[in-house]
Amino acid sequence: MSIRVMLVDDQVLLRTGFRMVLAAQPDMEVVAEAGDGVEALRALRSTKVDVVLMDVRMPKLDGVEATRRICEREGAPKVIILTTFDLDEYAFSALKAGAGGFMLKDVPPGELLAAIRAVHSGDAVVAPSTTRRLLDRFAPMLPGGGAGDSGGRARPGLERLTDREREVVLLVAQGLSNGEIAARLVLSEATVKTHVGRILTKLELRDRVQVVVMAYETGLVRAGGSAGSAGSAR
Repeated sequence: MSIRVMLVDDQVLLRTGFRMVLAAQPDMEVVAEAGDGVEALRALRSTKVDVVLMDVRMPKLDGVEATRRICEREGAPKVIILTTFDLDEYAFSALKAGAGGFMLKDVPPGELLAAIRAVHSGDAVVAPSTTRRLLDRFAPMLPGGGAGDSGGRARPGLERLTDREREVVLLVAQGLSNGEIAARLVLSEATVKTHVGRILTKLELRDRVQVVVMAYETGLVRAGGSAGSAGSAR
């Protein structure tokens, strides 16, 4: 079955370009378009959507609030935020609101398609290198993320993590994929996936993106991708 995609962007030309790329794929179909968050929410009432490509800055209702409202719905579609470097803080807010990942608007077509497929299949981490660059840029503004700050707010459940799970948390927070983590820790990718699942359960988090958010907010990882003393794994 095709992945049903909705495009949400106030720039018609951008939507047209994305639609042309997606229409050429045998496993994807653009089923709806919207020029702002209000139109997007309205379209979702009558159209079944699997993945939403969401702009951040739009009239009437921006992408952050639209993402929050979408993700509050039962059986909500996955949301990928499309952003630029000058909107880092909005991207982070959208991830906290429930977005499954984010990409830059000038992303190569192949990477965009891979991101859509990854998010649709349940992998919430999109473009790990982009994750690192974006988080490194605005992490100093977060609690526990400032230079010289060795810790942030405590997260219930952190003490339940094993040493190996803490290692995995730190690597996920630095933007590494399951394959990269497996290579770093000399584990199988399936084992890493199992660790990630247990981490999500123990910390009561929805997905890998929320692991990244939690790690920066609590000071486990600080700007530059370094581990804070609160999360150093043995």
